[in-house]
Amino acid sequence: MKVQSIKGAFIPVAATALAAVLAGCGSQIADPAAAGQPSGGTDSCVDTSGDSIKIGFLNSLSGTMAISETTVFDSLTLAAEEINADGGVLGKQLEVISEDGASEPTKFAERAGKLIQQDCTAAVFGGWTSSSRKAMLPVFESNNALLFYPVQYEGLESSENIFYTGATTNQQIIPALDYLAEQGTKTIFLVGSDYVFPRTANKIINAYAEAHGMEIVGEEYTPLGSTEFSTIVNKVRDSGADAVFNTLNGDSNVAFFRQYTSVGLTPDTMPVVSVSIAEEEVPGIGLENIEGQLTAWDYYQTLDTPANTAFVSAFKDKYGADRVTSDPMEAAYTSLYLWKEMVEKAGSFDVDKVQDAADGVSFEAPEGTVTVNGENNHITKTPRIGKITSDGLIETVWEAPEAVEPDPYLENYDWASGLS
Repeated sequence: MKVQSIKGAFIPVAATALAAVLAGCGSQIADPAAAGQPSGGTDSCVDTSGDSIKIGFLNSLSGTMAISETTVFDSLTLAAEEINADGGVLGKQLEVISEDGASEPTKFAERAGKLIQQDCTAAVFGGWTSSSRKAMLPVFESNNALLFYPVQYEGLESSENIFYTGATTNQQIIPALDYLAEQGTKTIFLVGSDYVFPRTANKIINAYAEAHGMEIVGEEYTPLGSTEFSTIVNKVRDSGADAVFNTLNGDSNVAFFRQYTSVGLTPDTMPVVSVSIAEEEVPGIGLENIEGQLTAWDYYQTLDTPANTAFVSAFKDKYGADRVTSDPMEAAYTSLYLWKEMVEKAGSFDVDKVQDAADGVSFEAPEGTVTVNGENNHITKTPRIGKITSDGLIETVWEAPEAVEPDPYLENYDWASGLS
């Protein structure tokens, strides 16, 4: 079911409900007047009179998601510094206000309210889990502000106040399933963290499996941050599945793969396809526990493009030769440049004008050329399946022949009818 939101976008009922809950809790976002804003919260306080413009970075710098999100903060910082060195946006230098979402959806909502209403930022960049995004969505809509969200997600959502620069379902999950089908996979075991993204993704995977002659032989969830997987791993082993589809997030992946390996499972006996493990998570998991396993993303550090060569070089120059780049980092880096292009096309930082200018804006990103689809605020992406190699990086083993248009509601897939 879709529910009409402001400006014609679609959001789930749960997002609107969450706004009411936060208002009842007396949170930062519930009292715009306290931040010097009208009670409607839609009059912008962005100051464009000076030589700089404020933007917000909102990432988990603490908590279970910090293993992934601190690297996104790093790539956003790199993009901001590059843009400033190149003259800024409309001649104004970017002044970054950073906030810690602390791996808690309610904290993301509160910090988003602060960045919009007190710090008066022109746009905010960040979020990771779908729970954090859904918590922030009503905040950005009620304040008519902009969020650039950089992580692959479960789809079935669009908002004029969010630009989704990570992959949606038809740019990651469905290509991963197509790849498994091509490899002769008939049975799949689903393992995920217990929150929005894994449960919705697995709902889609179940529908795909039913339509393509696959069988889901197990489906297990565990809370974010869980480190005990012995029971789940034993179920995985005993299922005899051809493959595991992994939607675990954060540091739970460390425990899962260590225990997966300890019971004798290998990429040859039962491969795992992960959609939330990238290059920076490999050392924490331990290469000995994950070498040879598969991932589904749209970007890998090993991509051979001029833009990626420059991106990787700049990132390592700033943060150290031992640092790696990854899909969410690249999508975040790209998001800041896309916002710059939108603002300069609009000739204004005004949210309505930026939204009107967004459609068709392109950027030669490290992953390849990406283009904004103004109908749903997602971007074109090139799906890629990768294999983790002995050097801890990920090599592409399959990629789509061309960039794929975003289809967040899976409107072009007959088997997905009714999912949204």
